Amino acid sequence: MKTPIWLAAVCLAASLPTQAQTLKPIELKDQELANLRGRYVMPGRIISFGIVMTSTWQNANGEVIGATSSMQIQQSTIKPQFYVSMIDEKGHASAHSQSSGTGTITGGSGLNSTEGVTQVVRAAGDNNTAYNNVDINVTKANQAPATQQQGQVLAAGSTLVGANGAGSLSVSSSGTGVQMNIVANNNQGSTAQRLAQGRLMQNTTLLGGGNRVSNLTSLNVVLRDNAPTAGSVNGNLDQLKGLRTLGF
Repeated sequence: MKTPIWLAAVCLAASLPTQAQTLKPIELKDQELANLRGRYVMPGRIISFGIVMTSTWQNANGEVIGATSSMQIQQSTIKPQFYVSMIDEKGHASAHSQSSGTGTITGGSGLNSTEGVTQVVRAAGDNNTAYNNVDINVTKANQAPATQQQGQVLAAGSTLVGANGAGSLSVSSSGTGVQMNIVANNNQGSTAQRLAQGRLMQNTTLLGGGNRVSNLTSLNVVLRDNAPTAGSVNGNLDQLKGLRTLGF
């Protein structure tokens, strides 16, 4: 065996910390992980970011009220804005009058002061369905996708409203975020979805029967699919693979 190769291997091993020599994993504390949020993405890697929020309420007669609020941000975006599309669907042709809800729910005031993602369903009725969900979709592309925003512009400080046989809806925007509220008719209940100051709340209260409620939020991120360069992390890892030919 050639002496220069062994000498280089000994110098390399001596320069590594003990953990690296044994490849022993080290558990990170929660405080350390909290400081790493967002730092695993290289600068300029994100080329598109979008938010889509949808809330719907369908009563026992099949009538649906709701709205979809969306915002897309990319390099060509001049002024980020939310756009709102109203959802208004008729019920069954032979619909009968829905009886008034008689359920009672108390408490829950502390839900307005939670942090992070909060999903709540409280039911005091029968045959109801409630669905809360948050999606995070990360894809790769060479360029930002073409976007065609639809609906009404939701200006800061404004509120858009709608109503039908299922209930009344309001979508509002303030300096702290976006909020969607639905109050169902006949005391059937209410639902709210709020995205503000790093918090996401999805809260449904059901007081009647036969309702179907849905709150959905999707965060969509597109990363630039760049080829590895000599100075990238992938390039550095490829160089380390050469050690395997020396028996390491």
